[in-house]
Amino acid sequence: MSDNQAQDPLNFMRNMWGRMGFTLPGMVAPTFDLEELDKRIKDMKAVEGWLRMNLSMLQMTIQGLEMQRTTVSTVQTMSKMAVDAAKSINPAAAEEAAPADPAQSAFSEAAMWPWQMMQQMREQMQQTADAAAQASAESKAEELSGSRKK
Repeated sequence: MSDNQAQDPLNFMRNMWGRMGFTLPGMVAPTFDLEELDKRIKDMKAVEGWLRMNLSMLQMTIQGLEMQRTTVSTVQTMSKMAVDAAKSINPAAAEEAAPADPAQSAFSEAAMWPWQMMQQMREQMQQTADAAAQASAESKAEELSGSRKK
């Protein structure tokens, strides 16, 4: 037995791995069988393709979640801006319209922000037109009173 081990130094390892159910050429020593190598390469490429597919799906999921977070954040910011603008225009009406749940408020008001923005623009234009009409009326009144004095 010692002569057998002296001639084959891996005999001890083969016996140990053989009892565990593993073969030594597959675990330690490289194989020189081309068919076996081709099979391993094919298997490894299949695993690589599967891992790449999972990686790309993971990256797409992360991008989708980032876009969703950005959208929700933007909607909440716009909603807050609309509420603040409404409070600055009419504080009493804004407090009545404000719901108790801020999360519900962000989504319910998000659908209405274009309408609210249009209303704010209409009110600002109306105020500007009223101020211009008043200034025009005052300037005409001054002209009339100035021409009467002459």
